[in-house]
Amino acid sequence: QVRLAESGGGLVQVGDSLTLSCEFTGRALDRYIIGWLHRAPGREREGLGCISLRDDTTYYPDSVKGRFTIAKDSAKNTVYLQMNTLRPEDTGIYYCAVTSASNRGPFCFLRTVYADWGQGTQVTVSS
Repeated sequence: QVRLAESGGGLVQVGDSLTLSCEFTGRALDRYIIGWLHRAPGREREGLGCISLRDDTTYYPDSVKGRFTIAKDSAKNTVYLQMNTLRPEDTGIYYCAVTSASNRGPFCFLRTVYADWGQGTQVTVSS
């Protein structure tokens, strides 16, 4: 089992940048992928991308490609989500979650493949 804890959310202005952190603990971590998902108010969680804990390969849906970046610091057991040029529609709760390494590529954009989740962190983008 992999345990996850997000941090870094808050209130920002339109156009700002923000980096969220996801600290992870567990065993055999190279068997997993960690993804970031966003739940806007009144909507289902949507995938923002993911990173392989084995080889740091990242995958992004077209909706965030070029604006969001996922990275990992192995020494800190932390995955980051860097978000640039934030928009009001980026408001919501951001979660990191873990899935099997077999769910590479676009599979990791699906909320249904994730077994364990962090508690989420709130981001509010104010205009």
